[in-house]
Parts: sequence; C-alpha cells; structure tokens
Amino acid sequence: MVVAFKEENTIAFKHLFLKGYMDRMDDTYAVYTQREVYDQITFAVNQYLQLRNISVGNHAYESEGAERSALAVCQHFYKQGNIWPGNATFDIDPDIETECFFVEPDEPLHVGTLEENKLNLTLDFHRLLTTELQFKLKAINLQTIRHHELPDCYDFTLTITFDNKAHSGRIKISLDNDISIRECRDWHVSGSIQKNTHYMMIFDAFVILTCLASLILCVRSMVRGLQLQQEFVSFFLLHYKKEVSVSDRMEFVNGWYIMIIISDVLTIIGSILKMEIQAKSLTSYDVCSILLGTSTMLVWLGVIRYLGFFQKYNLLILTLQAALPSVIRFCCCAAMIYLGYCFCGWIVLGPYHEKFRSLNMVSECLFSLINGDDMFATFAKMQRKSYLVWLFSRIYLYSFISLFIYMILSLFIALITDTYETIKTCLESPRRVGKNVAVPVQIPSRGAVKMRYLQLCVQGTLYCSRVTSKALKTLPTRRLP
Repeated sequence: MVVAFKEENTIAFKHLFLKGYMDRMDDTYAVYTQREVYDQITFAVNQYLQLRNISVGNHAYESEGAERSALAVCQHFYKQGNIWPGNATFDIDPDIETECFFVEPDEPLHVGTLEENKLNLTLDFHRLLTTELQFKLKAINLQTIRHHELPDCYDFTLTITFDNKAHSGRIKISLDNDISIRECRDWHVSGSIQKNTHYMMIFDAFVILTCLASLILCVRSMVRGLQLQQEFVSFFLLHYKKEVSVSDRMEFVNGWYIMIIISDVLTIIGSILKMEIQAKSLTSYDVCSILLGTSTMLVWLGVIRYLGFFQKYNLLILTLQAALPSVIRFCCCAAMIYLGYCFCGWIVLGPYHEKFRSLNMVSECLFSLINGDDMFATFAKMQRKSYLVWLFSRIYLYSFISLFIYMILSLFIALITDTYETIKTCLESPRRVGKNVAVPVQIPSRGAVKMRYLQLCVQGTLYCSRVTSKALKTLPTRRLP
C-alpha cells in the first residue's frame, strides 16, 4: 500500500502540474519554444495556487504555524555568456549563478499570465541551464485503516525541472517527488484498531527471541569449531612438525552456521525496525524491506542443508560445492572478455545507439544478449550515419553473441555437467575395478566427512584423467598391418 500510494500520488502530481502531460511520456515530455516554457511555468503556478479547488486527493500546503510554505521558482545560469553561432564565436564564464523568487499560497487563486501577475521572470535561454519549481505538499494515507493499521502522514517535496543543459533547442521537463513518511501529530480512530497492531508486536518479539537463541547457539558452535581447529593445528605441529594448510583448517568452519548467523542478525534488526515502523517511530521502509527480504532468502537457502541428509536430494548442493572453485576461475576469465566488450561498445557505439550511452546500459544490454533477449531491436536501432561505425557494430555484435552464447556459455554448462557426472559416479555404491570385478564402497554418512570424501573422489578422478591423457601421448605409434 505504501508503494502504491507513492506511485499514484506521483502520477497525480504530473497530471496536475505538467501541462498536457500524458502517461508514459516521461522520456519525451519537452518543450521547444520560449512561449511554451513560460506557459508551462504559468500553468504550474496556477495549479499550485488552486490546489484546494482542483485536487481530488487530500493534498494540502505545508504549514509552519500560521504560515504556509511558498513555491520557489529558481533559475540556474552561466554568470556571463555571449554566443554568436553564425560567426562561430562565444564568450562564456562557466561560473553558475542562481536566482529565486517565491510565490505564496495566500495569493489570489488566478495568477493569469506571467506579465499580468508581475512575477518578473525573465529567462536568458543562451545562458540558462535549468529552471526549477520547488514546493511541498502533505497528504494522509487512509488505506491502512481497512487493514487495522494507523494511517501515515506523507510529506511530498516536488521539483519540476526544465533542463536546458544541452542547449539543443529541446528543453526536457521532469517532475521528481521526494517522499518522507512520519507519524501524524493528532489523530483519533473509532474502534479497536490497535488490537491487531499489538498482536503483530507480540509476534515480532517472538521472532526476535527465536532468532536470538539461534544466533547464540550458532556462535557457540562456531567458537567451539575454532577451538578444535587450534588444537588440531597444535597437535600436528607438536607431533608431526607440519603446518596445516588453510584448506584443511577451513574444514572446521561450517559455512551453514555463518549463513544462519547472518540471517539471524538481519532478521533481528529488520524485526526491530518493523516494530518501530508499526509504532510510527520510524519510516525506514526501504531499509527494513531489504533486511527482512535478504534474511528470508537466506533462511530458504538454509533449508537445503537439511536436504543434505538424503543422498538423492543432496546432489545439487554437492555439485555446486565441488564445481565452485572451477566456476569462479572460469568466471574471472570470462569477466575480462565481457568488460572488454563493455568498454569497447560504450566508447565506439555510444554516440550512435541509445543502449550504449552509459557503461551500465552497455552491461545490461550485453547481458540480455547472452540470454537471447531483444537481439533484433539491438541490431535495428543502430544508426547508419556512419557506415564505418555501422559495419563495426555488426562485427562487434556478431562476435560477442557467437563467443558468449556458443562458446563461453557452453563451456560453463559443460564445466558444471562434468562435475555433476563425476559426483554421480562417486555416489554409486559399487566401484568397478576390472571387467568383471566390483568392489563395494561404503560412502560416509556424515555431512563434512562425506563432502571431503567426494572432494577427494572428484580430485582423484580428474587426476587419473590427466595421467591417462599423458600416458596415451607417450605411447609409441604402431603402424597397423
């Protein structure tokens, strides 16, 4: 409800304060003449002063005591600028100055034209960078009453920007809505609206206590594992005079416990924020949702641990753990090639293709191409102003798609598939030694020991494969009769 209320108010403000605005025209909403700029400013000021009579929502001006906040009209421009495009000469002082004036809500409802209202707004379009209209409005979200929650009070800080930084003859217009939520000062709701809130508070407290107990137990297990690691290292150093490798030391560190600890910490912090939000003491909805969402994801990932006790259901996690080192090394090499294509596309195709205007957009475009999305549109939207760049774009896109889809992605899948087949072979109870000889193998049942066994099995299989390949290369060639 909070997100929907924000979005609906933003759309309503665009229709109220932007003249001729229609949905889904944010990227194309612009003006092209000086008269249109003045008309847009006049329209926005008129709508602001008549807000109480035209708005169907419960919007009101921000008030500080008996006074109401004013609408600010600010223009940012170069300190000095003389431009003569016909002679290809100019004189510019790049220092930026700002001038503002304010329109009070208590002024007459109809301001007329700018000349009639004597706002004294004169725009020097040769020096003008941006013109901004800033004002604040308030509203109350009453939707929460139906769900037995107290309504929130919203503060909207609106900024209408006329962007002329490009000086291209096209001034883009945008409306930004910065929203803050706070507790209402004086409220009264008939009925038992607080009962459901109290029940939710009790449930959140129970979740916090449960996660706290889980956190203490996991930290205790981690500490004991580290203590056992120290004793193990000391024992080998004392009796065998050998240093224990880092990989062997990590056998005493349980990764599942680390994930549970992180999940419990995020859940506890997120639940506390949720209780504060329900009590109208905080309004950090974004932080709370990120914490609780991440903790929920980690909790569901932790369920995989319990599937590890069943041999047939444990194949996925065993494959991921065994293939992880090779996958990381493979991804590092592939990332270098990917970054090379990203920078190349950004530098060369940026001026000619809208999907290559920024490095972030290039990365998103190339990643979608790897998944086979929007291929034809990427080819078709390439401008043909320069035949050399157009030809380069074809070579660039064809080589990228061929390299990543048909080679790198296939090798990536083959890498995981090979590990899967190896682990599947290792999990079979009989191991064939010869043509007619089968030796039964007892696979360890415990998780850590079982994982170590499978790691050795995979390493041994790969080692035997390498040794066999080298041996075949050293065999003398014989000519068949």
